[in-house]
Amino acid sequence: MTLRFSVIIPVYNRPDELRELLETLCQQTRIPDEIVVVEDGSVNRADGVVESFKNRLTIHYYSKPNSGQGFTRNYGFERATGNYFVIFDSDALVPAHYFEAVERHLQTDWLDAYGGPDAAHPSFTPIQKAISYSMTSPFTTGGIRGSKKNLGGKYHPRSFNMGFSRKVYETIGGYKISRMGEDIEFAIRIIETGFKTGLLPEAFIYHKRRTSLGQFYRQLRFFGRARINIARFYPSELRLVHTFPALFTLFVFSLPIWLLIHPVLFGLAVSVLLLFSVLILLDAYGKEKRWQVAFLSVGAAFVQLVGYGIGFLTEGWKRLREPKGHQETGANLEYPS
Repeated sequence: MTLRFSVIIPVYNRPDELRELLETLCQQTRIPDEIVVVEDGSVNRADGVVESFKNRLTIHYYSKPNSGQGFTRNYGFERATGNYFVIFDSDALVPAHYFEAVERHLQTDWLDAYGGPDAAHPSFTPIQKAISYSMTSPFTTGGIRGSKKNLGGKYHPRSFNMGFSRKVYETIGGYKISRMGEDIEFAIRIIETGFKTGLLPEAFIYHKRRTSLGQFYRQLRFFGRARINIARFYPSELRLVHTFPALFTLFVFSLPIWLLIHPVLFGLAVSVLLLFSVLILLDAYGKEKRWQVAFLSVGAAFVQLVGYGIGFLTEGWKRLREPKGHQETGANLEYPS
């Protein structure tokens, strides 16, 4: 099968990041066949950026009213001409070997859909590296974003770095959720339909993510809400492992109560958190080889777990009080920036 890759990129007020992403696509050892950029109601538009790449890439630009990344990707799918779709977030940098590696794997071991891990680029700031560590650490996510098997069940490709065949799209359609867990819901339908999926470790990208802990907290709080939203569509997908950040959050917030009950209990609780922090510190230093990044990684891990936990608990409480059968597409929600 001759593969024709169509890259779909939703963009919302990020022309500078899009420029960096397109530059990395120009440097591929196997250039993608088509780039589809869809502007999702941005004020700071990227049409000029796209125009500057037209002599280097086969690239198409579309603009539409804001509706969220899921429905914006659908808009791109409808207009793509390739037989294999690849999705990137606009804040990604793609290593030069990416499409060559994906094509080689698909030609020898076909996957109807794949996902790839994310990593920290050497040029990232210390806080970006710390956030990247936190999002891939076994102490926070269990390493699920770069592992074929994890405590949450079978590997689900995520839309920041994901590919799938046109047949998948024609069989199951596009995204049903635009924000709040759209990629997880989409992956569940791919798997339940019986398509072959898997992780391609060699198909990694550098994911820039947020540039401050405040932004990171808002994003992770939204992710916690998204996990509850997935349960509105698939109740069985809410598992014990998904409650761990919420339990951690309740434990952190309960520290004053332990102090009131007994100083020894308070001391034990603080000791647990200190041990957890030391483990993260040493693991982060072992991977990043910089103490600054390691210390920032401890803060990022706490922000991630507490942010996710608060989002999970607040959306869970909301779900308990809403009408039975209510589902949220997220199209009218503001995604945190």
